[in-house]
Amino acid sequence: MEAFRNFVVQDGYFAIPMLGMSVVAVFLVFWRLLLNFNAGTNLDAFLPAVQEKIQKEGADAALKYCDSESGLIPRRLFTAGLETSKQGVAAMRRAMATVIELEIVPDLNFLLPSILAIAKIATMVGLLGTVISMIGTFSQLSKGGDMTAQSQSIGLALFATALGLVTAIPLVFAHVLFKTWIGNFEIKAKSAAHKLLLIMQSIKPAPAAKSKGDAATSKA
Repeated sequence: MEAFRNFVVQDGYFAIPMLGMSVVAVFLVFWRLLLNFNAGTNLDAFLPAVQEKIQKEGADAALKYCDSESGLIPRRLFTAGLETSKQGVAAMRRAMATVIELEIVPDLNFLLPSILAIAKIATMVGLLGTVISMIGTFSQLSKGGDMTAQSQSIGLALFATALGLVTAIPLVFAHVLFKTWIGNFEIKAKSAAHKLLLIMQSIKPAPAAKSKGDAATSKA
């Protein structure tokens, strides 16, 4: 602990920005986790409720119900499909596919580029701090400095790389987990869209058959 404190004091021009990046990275990861939590929806309970709304009150009532939800699938995906339900199933399919590609997936990737950028920058800044500190140390040795005293400076220089790796490794791991979650959520959204289409097809009224009187009139 004492060695790390000495690193912060002596090489603060590297240590303080890197500690700042670590704090920002933690904030971004928790922000993304909160957004992911709010994006989720229990479809096992929600889909039957939507189906009941459509059957009893119609698509407009189901649209209002979905719009009042906070999850991405009801509020973005289902509302896009239900808004175009009067144009047919094909229009609903196109609308929901567009929403998944242009709205939902980009929203799920929000903050991920920043998290990955901090991970890469922290590693490079840590390495740069070590290199600069090592250059200064060997420069002092070339001038006849005490090897024992300079060995401590070499140890402090390595703290820069260590701090960069400590910041970067969890961020890269979090980025991979978020990307996996996004892929799974995209599959879940496409499955939900397909189920909504099946619900709409199952309640679509069959075309009315012509009565005998209409048939006779048409023949006349």
